[in-house]
Amino acid sequence: MSANLLEIDGLSVSYGKVHAVREVSMRVPVGKIVTVIGPNGAGKTTLLMAIMGLLPGKGEIVFDGHACHRAEPQRRVEMGMGLVTEKRDLFGSMSVEDNLVLGSFRNRREGKAARLRELERVYGLFPRLKERRSQLAQTLSGGERQMLALGRALMAKPRLLLLDEPSLGLAPRIVREVLHAVAQLRDAGISVLLIEQNARAALQTADEGYVLELGEVVLRGPTSQLLHDPMVESTYMGMLKE
Repeated sequence: MSANLLEIDGLSVSYGKVHAVREVSMRVPVGKIVTVIGPNGAGKTTLLMAIMGLLPGKGEIVFDGHACHRAEPQRRVEMGMGLVTEKRDLFGSMSVEDNLVLGSFRNRREGKAARLRELERVYGLFPRLKERRSQLAQTLSGGERQMLALGRALMAKPRLLLLDEPSLGLAPRIVREVLHAVAQLRDAGISVLLIEQNARAALQTADEGYVLELGEVVLRGPTSQLLHDPMVESTYMGMLKE
């Protein structure tokens, strides 16, 4: 079995004549967090949407050894991909627990006992959600809403979680809390592709990183190296610090 859960080779995405992503190649190893950092307009979200099949792209996408660049988004979910968008897309008038249960729809055939086990697993990762299980989602704080979005995605039992700007709009203290929760997902055996504008927080959380500028990968490597790279420090650490 390959050490990489996700392998991308030469992925390009265009909006008409605008090339948003250009010949991007990257790897997400099994059980690791890989982050993609870069400024607004770099193509980070476009890259994530193409990986999930929500935008058409050219190139190769291999998940768990299986080519999936022509697969529909639903098929990619069935293969084990999960997506949390920056909008979080919660049902505000439903309770925390009902939002979570909706996330297990793909596994509905496994029965109630299996769903309850997944609920308890999510509550173990996010105890605050258990405390607020009966609360309406619209009454949660920003950090709690992000945890709920993560928890709902986990209810589908993904092997790879694609996260788009989980720190967006959150205070620095809450950013640390949310990214600590992301690190716990890795500890639970889930691979993560983390799209982030907050470079410092992302590199402190992930194992490997890619720097995207104008749709192209301009730098890659272990996050321990990228954190001290002069270009990353001068360009991103001041602009995107916590």
